[in-house]
Amino acid sequence: MKLKSLAVIALIVFASCKDNKTTETVESTDYTTTELDVTTSTYPESIAKVFDAHGGVDTWRKMHTLKFTIAKESGNEITTTDLHNRKSLIQMPKHTIGYDGQDVWLHKKDTTSYKGNPKFYYNLMFYFYAMPFVLADDGIIYEEAKPLDFEGKTYPGIKISYQSGVGESSDDEYILYYDAETNKMAWLGYTVTFFSKEKAKEFHFIKYSEWQTINGVQLPKTLTWYNYENNLPTTKRNDLEFSEVRLTEMKMKSSVFSKPEDAEVVE
Repeated sequence: MKLKSLAVIALIVFASCKDNKTTETVESTDYTTTELDVTTSTYPESIAKVFDAHGGVDTWRKMHTLKFTIAKESGNEITTTDLHNRKSLIQMPKHTIGYDGQDVWLHKKDTTSYKGNPKFYYNLMFYFYAMPFVLADDGIIYEEAKPLDFEGKTYPGIKISYQSGVGESSDDEYILYYDAETNKMAWLGYTVTFFSKEKAKEFHFIKYSEWQTINGVQLPKTLTWYNYENNLPTTKRNDLEFSEVRLTEMKMKSSVFSKPEDAEVVE
């Protein structure tokens, strides 16, 4: 998968042994004008096991298009994403949000105002849904995190952070917690910095407990958001179900993501 990076990317390699785990920065290279191919990346053993438990990074990279539906009170929300360039299209009853590779755009189908921030939302659900494989992207730093203890079970953790300038919110942080027996992803802790533009201290939590196999890849069926306190999940808040999931090697035409003439670019 090739992605443009606007930052200096450090290739992070974990050297681990039974009693000592360290993070080592091997080399820094300026990739400001270079397209990166993540097939050359080296992953720590811990997260490599999670990728493998979900079908493997190699299988994921063969795919070009991910499409899924979320049922909401206002009607179905259908998201289509090009996995290699992250162009996206979100079709809703009264609005369509798109990203054509350069601009985020909003198309109103009537006079109804869109309640939300299209630039924040255009890839939000995709990012949560495409876990754990979006954590194989370029510009990521992996570190060991403190395990999560929840309802009598311990989940090892992997902290995810980004090199400066990577994505819209490079100060976002994630912690992937996985099942030590199956190596499947179990929880995601995440911060939100899009609006404040400052590194956040408060982690939100999503539980990943139901999976479905689509074209050889394990993807979520249901995501469960939890209330939280002191950076720990507490009680269940709500479920979000994903249906009509398609993961295919077929590449969509660029015109699918192009801005309609009467749509507006979101600044």
